[in-house]
Amino acid sequence: MTGTDDVSGAPLDIGKLPPELLGRLLGQIAGADPRVITGARVGEDAALIDIGGDTRLVVSSDPVTFAAEDLGRYAVHVNANDIAVMGATPRWLLMTLLLPEGAPPRLAQDIMRQTLDACAEINVTLVGGHTEVTRGLDRPITVGAMLGEVRSGEETPSSGARAGDAIILTRGVGIEGTAILAREAAGRLRAAGVPEAVIHRAASLLDDPGISIVRDAAIAAKTARVHAMHDPTEGGVATALHEMATASDVGAEIDAGALDELILPETAEICRAIGARPDDVDPLGLIASGALLAAVSPQDADRVIDALRADGIRARVIGRATPRGEGLRLTRRGSDGGVTEKRPLPRFDRDELARVLDGG
Repeated sequence: MTGTDDVSGAPLDIGKLPPELLGRLLGQIAGADPRVITGARVGEDAALIDIGGDTRLVVSSDPVTFAAEDLGRYAVHVNANDIAVMGATPRWLLMTLLLPEGAPPRLAQDIMRQTLDACAEINVTLVGGHTEVTRGLDRPITVGAMLGEVRSGEETPSSGARAGDAIILTRGVGIEGTAILAREAAGRLRAAGVPEAVIHRAASLLDDPGISIVRDAAIAAKTARVHAMHDPTEGGVATALHEMATASDVGAEIDAGALDELILPETAEICRAIGARPDDVDPLGLIASGALLAAVSPQDADRVIDALRADGIRARVIGRATPRGEGLRLTRRGSDGGVTEKRPLPRFDRDELARVLDGG
């Protein structure tokens, strides 16, 4: 950054950088290497690099900072998701593991075992990384870098959505955030009156339906020509929709009723219970690994959904891409099909999970 860059403003909150700031930072990258087809930009999950021949390399990196349990498993799947939504197959993982001072050797062993088990589930090979004990940490942190490959012409970057496309969401809203809250804030949930059975079911969402969308993305890409896919993470499904729309230069009209159908009962109950006021925590802004967003031609939407459901994956159309000038809207319809509510799709400057865990 140069001395003339504007770096004023309020201190940054925990979580993703504000998109405007991130866009300015990424805008400083010079595109010197012509082999970089898709590079660093707001809304894209991974980079796409031409390495010659019919195969292209796909690369992404993601940390895991919210979760303390099953850290290795989280790290593998959130990184693999970024590769899969590019239409690629995850192949190789590098992992950096930072342990807090005083960590027992057993912790490193447990995280390694979780990592290797998760890699085996999706046929990924751990090829390297770095591990150390680091000052100033109160919990272990992992940062993964995943590499994959895709055939030329079969890429599905987040920037590919077109006005008129049907937007599909799989599995559920806020799956990852629900599981983390059940594991990291179980005491608060019990104090708020959430039954033990609900907390247990919510914690198990990490395994069922799980946070991997590698299979979802592969099925969608095999069934139809998918224009764009995106992996909702921090900021939830709402933020992911904003990111995909920004990358694709489109707007969106999202069906609130369709989203409601994909909010799991455990998510709804936990969000109602843990906020300062009823309904204070919005599932749409809750970290959302475990769901896939896909944009396809309207005539292909039913075929993709049928293929996903045939594999036991919940899925439905939640809206459509629109011209950019129409913005992003959340619409609710009555039983007669008429519009009863229309408002801007909410933005979340901070993930609801971070806000809850920090008591904000």
